[in-house]
Amino acid sequence: MTAARLPRLATLAFGFAFLYAPIALLVIYSFNASKLVTVWAGFSTQWYASLFSNAQLIASAKISLQVAAISAVIATFNGTLAAFALERFGAFRSRSVFVGSIYAPLVIPEVILGLSLLLIFVAFGVERGFWTIVAGHATFTMCFAAVVIRARLAGMDRSLEEAAMDLGAGPVMTFARIVLPQLAPAMVSAWMLAFILSLDDLVIASFTSGPGSTTLPMRIYSQVRLGVTPEVNAMSSLLLAAVGLALLASALAGRRRAG
Repeated sequence: MTAARLPRLATLAFGFAFLYAPIALLVIYSFNASKLVTVWAGFSTQWYASLFSNAQLIASAKISLQVAAISAVIATFNGTLAAFALERFGAFRSRSVFVGSIYAPLVIPEVILGLSLLLIFVAFGVERGFWTIVAGHATFTMCFAAVVIRARLAGMDRSLEEAAMDLGAGPVMTFARIVLPQLAPAMVSAWMLAFILSLDDLVIASFTSGPGSTTLPMRIYSQVRLGVTPEVNAMSSLLLAAVGLALLASALAGRRRAG
C-alpha cells in the first residue's frame, strides 16, 4: 500500500462508518436482551417475538405494504406512459411544460408537495385515508419510475421494432413481442424503486393520511418521540431487511437488463 492511497482509504472508511455504523448499531441492539436500548445485556430474540404481538405496529406495517404495492403499480404504469411520450413522441406542443410537470416532484420539497395534496383533497372534499395516501405516493414516485423507464427506452434498438413491423407484425404485436420484453426489467426496477420510496415516506403520508390509515413510518416516529423501545429497533431492522431485499431484486433486474 502506497502512502498516497492511505489517506483515501482512511477517508473512504470514515465515510462508510459515518453512514452505516448507526444502522449496524440499530440492528445489533434489536437483539439486546435488556429493555434499555443503550445497555447491552446479552443476545435475545424476544423483541421480535414481542413485536408480532403488537397489534398497532403490525397493522401499520400492513397498511404501509399495501400502500407501497398499489402506489408502485400506479406509478410504474403512469411512468411508462410518460416515458413513451417523452422518448417516442418527438417535439410536440407544450413538451417543455409536460417535462417540467413530470420531473417537478424530483426537486420540490416533500413538505410543499404534501401540503399541496392536502389542500387539493380538502378543496374537493375528499376524505383522507388509505386511498389518499396511495394517490400521494403514486404522484411522488411516478417521476422516479419515468426516469428509469425512459433511460431504458433511450437505449433500445428501434431497428428490431421496424424489422418486426416489416415482417407483418402490427403495433400491438410489436409492442407485446419486442418492446415489452426489453422494457420489463426496467419496469421491475421502477416498481421496486417506487415501492421503496413509498415504504420509506413519512412527510407526504402525514399530510394525506386520515383516521385508521397510520403508516409504519408514522407509527415509528410517534413512538420514538416518546422514547426508543426495543420493539422499534426490531421493526426498523425488519424494515431495513425488506428494503435490502427490494434493492437486491432491483439490482438483479438491472443486471438482467444490461445482459
